[in-house]
Amino acid sequence: MGVENSEDEEDDTSEDERENEAEIQRLEEQLSINAFDYNCHVDLIKLLRQEGKLHRLRKARQKMSELFPLTEEIWLDWLKDEIGLTEGEEAEREKIYDLFEKAVKDYICPDIWLEYAQYSIGGMGASGGMDRARAIFERALTAVGLHMTKGAALWEAYREFEIAILSTLQLERIHTLFKRQLAIPLMDMEGTYTEYSDWADEGAPETVTQHYKRALQQLEKRRPYEEALLVSEPPKLGEYQSYIDYEMKEGDPARVQIVFERALTENCLVPDLWAKYTAYLDRQLKIKELVLSCHERAVRNCPWTMGLWKSYLLALERHKAEHHTVSDVFEKALSAGFIQATDYVEIWQSYLDYLRRRVDFSKELEELRAAFSRSLDYLKQDALHCKNMQKARELWDSIMTKGNAKYANMWLEYYNLERSYGDAVHCRKALHRAVQCTSDYPEHVCEVLLTFERVEGSLEDWDAAVQKTESRLNRVQEQRAKVAEREALIAQQEEDRAEQRRKVKAEKKAQKKNQKSNRMGDKRKAEDKCEDEWGEETGEQLACKRPRGDGDFDSVATEEQMETERVPPPFRPEPPGAQRNQQATSAFKMPDAASFEQRKDSNSVFVSNLSFNLEDPEDKMRDAFKGCGTVVQVRPVFTAKGAFRGYCYVQFEDELAVQEALKLDRQEVGGRPMFVSPCVDKSKNPEFKVFRYNTSMEKHKIFISGLPFTCTKEKLEELCREHGTVKAVRLVTNRSGKPKGLAYVEFENEAQASQAVLKMDRTKLDSHTLSVAISNPPARNLDAKVTPGRVLGAMMPRQLQGARGKGRTQVSLLPRSLHRQNTPEAGLAASGVSAPAKPMSNEDFARLLLKK
Repeated sequence: MGVENSEDEEDDTSEDERENEAEIQRLEEQLSINAFDYNCHVDLIKLLRQEGKLHRLRKARQKMSELFPLTEEIWLDWLKDEIGLTEGEEAEREKIYDLFEKAVKDYICPDIWLEYAQYSIGGMGASGGMDRARAIFERALTAVGLHMTKGAALWEAYREFEIAILSTLQLERIHTLFKRQLAIPLMDMEGTYTEYSDWADEGAPETVTQHYKRALQQLEKRRPYEEALLVSEPPKLGEYQSYIDYEMKEGDPARVQIVFERALTENCLVPDLWAKYTAYLDRQLKIKELVLSCHERAVRNCPWTMGLWKSYLLALERHKAEHHTVSDVFEKALSAGFIQATDYVEIWQSYLDYLRRRVDFSKELEELRAAFSRSLDYLKQDALHCKNMQKARELWDSIMTKGNAKYANMWLEYYNLERSYGDAVHCRKALHRAVQCTSDYPEHVCEVLLTFERVEGSLEDWDAAVQKTESRLNRVQEQRAKVAEREALIAQQEEDRAEQRRKVKAEKKAQKKNQKSNRMGDKRKAEDKCEDEWGEETGEQLACKRPRGDGDFDSVATEEQMETERVPPPFRPEPPGAQRNQQATSAFKMPDAASFEQRKDSNSVFVSNLSFNLEDPEDKMRDAFKGCGTVVQVRPVFTAKGAFRGYCYVQFEDELAVQEALKLDRQEVGGRPMFVSPCVDKSKNPEFKVFRYNTSMEKHKIFISGLPFTCTKEKLEELCREHGTVKAVRLVTNRSGKPKGLAYVEFENEAQASQAVLKMDRTKLDSHTLSVAISNPPARNLDAKVTPGRVLGAMMPRQLQGARGKGRTQVSLLPRSLHRQNTPEAGLAASGVSAPAKPMSNEDFARLLLKK
C-alpha cells in the first residue's frame, strides 16, 4: 500500500513538472514574440525559481535586466540565490560585487544597500577588505542615509561594523557616525540620542545636542507626510506628490531626490512622475552622471512614453555625450513601441534637430541628408504596419496592463483601431472590457457599446449590452453619490467654520469700536483741560492736536485730482503762546507778489510724487524739464516748518513746452517716478480729469496679472511678441516706482489680443502663474472725496480753507467754547446762562467770556 502511495505521489509530481515545463515553454515563446512583455518576464522567473532550474533562471533574469529595471524583491531574490551558489568561493565574490553594483543603479533601495554593506563585511579578510566595506557603507549613507523610515537601520549597521573592529582610532570614528546621524531627521531618532548619551563617557556634547534638536524640528515638519504614507494604500501617488511639493519648496536637493526615489519605487510605471523628476534634475542639480542615469532608468521603466525619450536625447546633447551614444539611444527609442504614430514623428524631429545642431553646414551635410531620407522611409513603412492586427492587439494589451485601463480615451482608440482594421468580435470584446474597467467617463463608453450593438449586434447581444451598461452605471451612480455626500459634508463643515470666524470677527470689531469711543471721550476731556481762560490754544498745543498726516494731505490725493496752488491768506498775528514756534515757522518763505502776478496755469504743469527728502527741488526740476523749453519759474511747496511736501509747479515760457513736459510723466527723479499733469484749478474746472487711460473695454489690449516683480518691460514684450505685433507695454507701479505685478499690453488688432489670451493664460513665468484677459478696467469713482476728518479745520468747508486745506498760520481766534457750538443759544446753555429774550450787547458778551 505504501509503495502505491509513493508511486501516486511521484506521478502527481511528474504531472506538475510537465505542466510547469509546458508553461515555461509558452512564456519563453511569448517573449520571443514580444520581448517587452513585463508580466511574462516576471511569471517566467517565478516558475524557473520554483522548479530550481538555476541556469535558465540566471539567463531569464539577465534578459529581463537588460530590458527593464528590476524591482527590489526580484533583485534580493537574485542576490540571495547567487550568494548561496558561490558561498565559500572567494574567486566568485567579484561577480557578486558586480551584481550588487547593477542592483543599486536600478532603484535607490535601502534594503539592497544594507545587504550590499553586510556582504562586504564578509570580505574583510581579503586585502583591502576593511577599506572596501567602509567605502560601501559611505556610499550607502550618501544614497539612502536620508531615508526617513529605513535610513536609521543603515546607520546602526555602520556603527556596529565600527564597534566590531573597535580600537583607539575607531572611537573617534564612532563619535563621528553618531554626530552625523543625529544631525539628520530620521524616525525614532530619540532612541539614537539616548544610545549616544549612554555610550559617550561625558554624555552628548552641546554641539551634538543643538544639531539633534534642529533635526527634531525638521522631523516634526515632515512627520505628517510620513504618517500619511504609513496609513495610505499603495501606490500612494497623491501622498508622495504632496511630500515632493513640500521638499521642493524647502529647497534641499538631497531630500527632494530621496523622496522622488521613494515615490518611484512604488510608482515606477507612472511617466509623469519620471518626467517631473528628470526635469528637476535637469534644471536644478545638472550633475552629468546623476542626470543621465535617471533618464536611462526612466525610459527603461516607461519605454512607451515618447516624452521621456525626447528628454533623454536632449540631456545627452546638453551634457555633450558622444555621437554614437545619442544614436544608440535614438535607435532604442524607435524600437520601444510608442502608442501613437505622431510619437514616431516627434522623436524623429528631435533626432533631426540634434543632427542639425551638430552638423557643420560648410563641411558635413551627408549625414543629415541621410537621416532625413531614412526618417521618411521609416514613417512610410510604419504606416503599413497597421495591417498587422495581431501585433497591434498585443501592443494594446501590453499598454492596457500598464495602468491605462481606467481611461476611456484609451479604450476608444483601441475600439477605433478594431473598427477600422479588425472585426466585430474583437470590437465587442474591447467595448465590454472598456465598460468594466473605465472609471473616468463610463457613460460615454456605455453609449458607444449600445450604438455598436444597435448597428452590428443581434437581439441577444443588445440585451446583454443593456444589462451590462445598466448595472455598471448604477454602481457608478452609487459611488458618485457617496463622493457627493462626503463633499457636501466637508462644504458644510467649512461653511460652519467660516460663520464662526465671521462671528468672532464681528465681536472683535464691536469691542474695538467701544474702546475707540472710550478713548475719544477721554481725549475730549483732556482737550478741555488744555484750554486757557480765553478758550484759545497756545502754539504748542495746536501743534500737539494737529492730526497726524495733515501736512501731507496732497500726498494722498490721486494724480487725477491735481489742483493749482492758491495765494495764502494774509498773515495774522499769532497769540503770545505761539511765539515759541517762530524759529520753526521762519523756515517757510512766503512767495512775493511779483511771482504771483507771473503765474499762468496754461503754461504750467503740476509735478507730484517727489521724494520728501529731495535736496534743492527747484534745481532738480529745472534740470529735469530743461529739454522741454525755457523754464520761467519752479514753485516747490513747503510745510509751515519748511519741509518739502513732495510736489511743485513748473511754469514755461511757451504753452508748447507743456506738451513736451507731459511726456516725462513717470520718469524717475531721486529714485521715485514723478507724476506730471496739467496745471488746472479744479475749483474752476470741477469736471477736468487727468487720467490718461481708457476705462472701458479695449479688445485690442490685454491685462496681465501675477507677473513676477523682477519682470521688465523688454522681457514682457518679447514674451508677447510670439502672439502678434506689440504696439505698447505698460507695467503698473505704485507711487514709489515699485512694480505691482500687473501690466497692459496693446496689440495691433483684436485677433492678436484674443490669441494672446488663449495662449498665455495660466502659463508660467519664473514659477509665477499668469492670469491674462482682455483689458476691461472697472469704472473709476472720480467723484469720491477725501474725508474731511483728515484735514485740519475739518469743521469748515473746503472752499473757505483754500485748495489744500487750512494753513498752519490760519489759526482761528474764536474761543473754542463758542467755536464748537452751532448757535448762540447752545453756547449759552453750555455755559449755564439762560438765553436772553433780546439780542446780546457787547457788555453781555464780555460778561459771558469773563465768567468762569
